[in-house]
Amino acid sequence: MTTKLDSDNIRGLVLGLALPSMLAQFVSVLYSIVDRMYIGNIPEIGEVALAGVGICGPIVTMISAFASLVGIGGGPLVSIRLGAGKKRQAQRIMSNCFLLLSGIAVIVMLLAFLFKDQLLWQFGASEATFPYADEYMTAYLTGTVFALLSTGMNQFIICQGYSKTAMFSVLLGAALNIVLDPIFIFLLGMDVAGAAIATVLSQLASCIFVLGFLFSKKPELRIQLVKPHFRIMRNVCLVGMTPFLIIAFDNVMLIALNAMITKYGGGQQGDMLLTCNTILQSFMLIITMPLGGITGGTQTILGYNYGARRPDKIREAQKWILALSFLFCLIMFCLAQTVSQYFIMIFTRDPEYVEMTKAIIRLYTLGILFLAPQYVIVDGFTGMGVYQYAFVLSAWRKLIYFACVFLLPALFGVSKIFYCEPVSDVLGPLVSILLYATLGRKLLKRL
Repeated sequence: MTTKLDSDNIRGLVLGLALPSMLAQFVSVLYSIVDRMYIGNIPEIGEVALAGVGICGPIVTMISAFASLVGIGGGPLVSIRLGAGKKRQAQRIMSNCFLLLSGIAVIVMLLAFLFKDQLLWQFGASEATFPYADEYMTAYLTGTVFALLSTGMNQFIICQGYSKTAMFSVLLGAALNIVLDPIFIFLLGMDVAGAAIATVLSQLASCIFVLGFLFSKKPELRIQLVKPHFRIMRNVCLVGMTPFLIIAFDNVMLIALNAMITKYGGGQQGDMLLTCNTILQSFMLIITMPLGGITGGTQTILGYNYGARRPDKIREAQKWILALSFLFCLIMFCLAQTVSQYFIMIFTRDPEYVEMTKAIIRLYTLGILFLAPQYVIVDGFTGMGVYQYAFVLSAWRKLIYFACVFLLPALFGVSKIFYCEPVSDVLGPLVSILLYATLGRKLLKRL
């Protein structure tokens, strides 16, 4: 593993880690997309039930943010220690991350059950959509521990160079979810709850695979049951706070978007726009999750070479990561602008919904080419343990989004609310590029 990361073939390293990680993230999107696809096609209640599950989306993603807090927080620290030749310290960090994430998972599950109803109402549920949102959320929360452990600890498979193993763990869960969804939803007649139960069982399978690998003798670093070291846990949380807050803010933005749609859209129009927004956000996951897979999966290269004090390899890696990210965004931009209706028809065949959602997707994705440098810069800083810069740059883009979500519908009507994404996608990355051109270079010169 160390030999792999120490290679001079930076392009090969980037492709070897980025592509499996990108595919793994793409497959993980299938969890939510497959659920929503089947739910949207439930006879008579499909569209309304889909809107209800869409309201659960930000809560589900908010819960998953805790996996990033520990996984992405601990992964770079492990990579940096490996680059510096400190294997024992790296293993100690990983073992403490397992303890920390296990405790967080139990606490998050209990709190989510306690405040579930209040959260659903606050996040935009209506009288029509609440029953479906509540049914899905109640079943989903039973698998919180499995979801967090499988996602968070998978980062420690990636940071050791086993990107294909990490990808398989995600493929396992996604494939199982695809098989179980129609059985629980239609064959057993469990509707929305069946979709959630299928997801929980799939996450359980992924969790068993991930922990089984990390406890085995196959990887160089293995989980050991150690005494909690709170200083290590604190450092992990400091590094992981940036990706955690990024995901948390993303969800708050979606919550605000749903709330403003409900407020300014009115009864039937509001529920219709919520359904369109649910499909839209499913499409956006196909963009942002694999893109995050490219930039997140290659963090271990940056962290390893940062620990080894090799700025030349960091610069070369970043060039290849940016090229791959931009190519991916370009492909997705073309697909969004030309053939998005075929994606929409997976969820609904209603012509009115299809046409409205297609127009929204075209508008919402106008600025996604700028996401390539944004993700590369923010995740690059995080991978090298420089979380302060990453947080500021991400927070700036979220602030622009928030301002647009609240101002645009109030000033120009609810139909203009979806301009919030392209505006933030352009103005946010421009600042990131300017900051990296100055502070980023200074950072690498210190090595």
